[in-house]
Parts: sequence; structure tokens; C-alpha cells
Amino acid sequence: MIGFPRRVRVFVHRSPVDMRKAYDSLGVIVTTAFRRDLLEGDVFVFVGKDRRRAKALYWDGTGMCLLAKRLSKGRFVAPWEKPGAGPLMLTLSELALLFEGSEHVGRLSLSPTEWTRTVAS
Repeated sequence: MIGFPRRVRVFVHRSPVDMRKAYDSLGVIVTTAFRRDLLEGDVFVFVGKDRRRAKALYWDGTGMCLLAKRLSKGRFVAPWEKPGAGPLMLTLSELALLFEGSEHVGRLSLSPTEWTRTVAS
């Protein structure tokens, strides 16, 4: 995986995208659907309808990078099935999981819920 700075934000488009799209067409999605500036250095991820292909668009400061991956087995997570509105935000670790084809992308609660005292009447 190409190294990203720690402070990079990762946004995943929640709708399936035609994987024939290249830099300019994906850039239009970033400015219209994400409402973000393409040159901020964030990573923008797109998943195809069949979930076998994904692309990421990233400005590294000197040029636009287009990362593409096609899985030979399995499928990418379907961001359109995740609850919420707007782009799905991931950490760099979750991005790595997504590009590995893991279905377990998203935040999972690892600790039990906080205990609260209830008053008996």
C-alpha cells in the first residue's frame, strides 16, 4: 500500500460507481457528491456495483494518484449498505482492510457499554 500521512482523511462514496471512470470523472464526484476539494490531500474511495473493483483518488502534492484494485476472489464491502448519510469516513487501517477485501470494515465497539447507576424507587 502506498504510504499516506497520518492526518489524511478517507472518504468512501456510498453509491456504486462505474469503474470505467478515470481521474476527471471521479474528480467530479468528489466535488459534487463529497463537496470536498480534490487538492486537499484526502483519499476518496469508490466501489463498483459488482464489488469486485475499487478505486481511490489521492492528491499527493505533486500530482493526482489513481489507485485501482480488482479482487480475484471475494468482494469489497458495500458502502451503500452501511448506515448513515454522506460519505463513509474510514481510518487508514480500515482503508487497508477495505483494499484487502475484508467485509469487516467500519468501527466495532470493542469495550462494553459504560455502566450507569440506576436508582431503585
